[in-house]
Formats: sequence, structure tokens, C-alpha cells
Amino acid sequence: GFVRAWPSGPPLRAAPGHCHTGRMQRRTLLTLGLGSAAALSVAGWGARAWTPGWQRGRLSAPARGVFAAVAQAVLEGVLPQDPAVRAVAMRAHLDRVEQAIQGLAPATRGELSDLLAVLSLGPGRWALSGLGVDWAEASADEVAQALQAMRVSGSQTRRQVYQALRDLTNAGWFADAGTWGALNYPGPHRL
Repeated sequence: GFVRAWPSGPPLRAAPGHCHTGRMQRRTLLTLGLGSAAALSVAGWGARAWTPGWQRGRLSAPARGVFAAVAQAVLEGVLPQDPAVRAVAMRAHLDRVEQAIQGLAPATRGELSDLLAVLSLGPGRWALSGLGVDWAEASADEVAQALQAMRVSGSQTRRQVYQALRDLTNAGWFADAGTWGALNYPGPHRL
């Protein structure tokens, strides 16, 4: 015969003072509808705001902004002081970062693309770096503090994000033989 899934006993009752007729009340329906609409709006905004960090073999504009801000902090002291010269050096640096990323395995580029997209959005930037302002608006000191917090974080994910940003920034900068003098590195020995 038929076996009941529930033990026999008294029927379930609503808590005292609460009406439960088995039908959804109008207030509950309106609340559910408004909550669902808000959730869909946020999800839609997130989908529209999501820009992959790597598109058609290049960094997206938001991803370039992340690396430009990180470079201002990581390369402090080796970047040119003159604003015009610094701007030229930064564009060349970001191009070299792209070259370094092109050398990564496709799966790694995909993961990096997703990471840069998350870092480009306010909630993701705050969750991973602790940076409360947009990368372009943050000072070099604010970015340096965020990077330091990631470096010493108890979260392995945050430490890995820090290492990826720092390593790619350094790879892009020091790939140019003209930057080796800041390290007193004469270059590779001739064989």
C-alpha cells in the first residue's frame, strides 16, 4: 500500500495571530513581485555593465584602467615624472601588458578576462581589493593600500589577484630593455 512520507499527527497550524488560508495574500504577492523586479533589474544592470577584460586580443577599456591604476602604485618611483612623458610611457606599458597576456594559455586568458571584468565593477572591486572608488579616481596611495591589503589577506583568492596584477604589471614594464637601468640590470649576457 501507500506509505506516508510524513508521520501522522496533528495538522500544521499557522502561528497565533497569523492568518493562513493556504492562499497568497495580496501584500505577500506585491512584496514578492517588487522583490523579483528589483532582483531582475540588478541582474540586468550587471549583465549590461559586464565588460570582459579581454576582447578580440586586447584589454578592454575598463581593464586598461585597472592596469593603469595598478601601475601607478606598483611602479611608483620608476615611472617618468613629467606628465606628458608618463602618459606615453603608460600607453606603451599597457601595450606590453597586452603582449604578456597574449602569451598566456587561452584558459588562463579567459580567467583573467573574468577577473578584470569583476574588478571593473564597483561591488567586485570592493570585494576583491577593498577599493571604494573607481580605479581611475583612486590615488596611487589608495591603490597601493588596496594592493597591500590583498597581499596580506587571509583569503587565498585575494592574494592570487594581487599576485596576478603585480606580476603582469612588472612583466609589462620590465619587458622594455629601456627600463632595466632602474634596477641596475645591464641585460642578458651575450653568449
